[in-house]
Amino acid sequence: MKIRTETTADHNVIETLTYRAFENHPHHAPGAKPTEHLIINTLRDAGVLTVSLVAEDDTGIIGHIALSPVAINGVTTNWYGLGPVAVVPARQGEGIGRQLIEASLTKIKSQNAAGVVLLGEPEYYGRFGFETHANLTLKGVPPEYFMIKSLSHDDCATADKEIPVGEVTYHAAFS
Repeated sequence: MKIRTETTADHNVIETLTYRAFENHPHHAPGAKPTEHLIINTLRDAGVLTVSLVAEDDTGIIGHIALSPVAINGVTTNWYGLGPVAVVPARQGEGIGRQLIEASLTKIKSQNAAGVVLLGEPEYYGRFGFETHANLTLKGVPPEYFMIKSLSHDDCATADKEIPVGEVTYHAAFS
């Protein structure tokens, strides 16, 4: 498997893959159609899809991950939101998502990002160093599902002085 930056030729495949990956997702209301593919398209169209990586093997593109800037107290900083992460349904559970997350964190860190936030399952994302932190919140979300990862320190506890304080907002594409 190879992980690389998306190209224009990948856009339709990413859209289809993301839709399929989130179709009937347990966090969606029953019968609700996925919108994650639209989020990626809107971020791309707005020019704020900072990192967009695909995983591919000899069968084609099998996964995608996106990172985009977030605002803290209404001000854009060098913190980014991770997501959506999508893997072809038949290939979920093979570690493709893990490899995409690790590659995206390396990529965004190389761009001098201070940190990454995400909304997700603590048990899954904790293995990548994400943890809850009282400094940053996401309105309307239980705090245990909103996690951060400082990229300047190995753990958030030692980075307290560098972690901003405030409410995080994602790009309007997530609305």
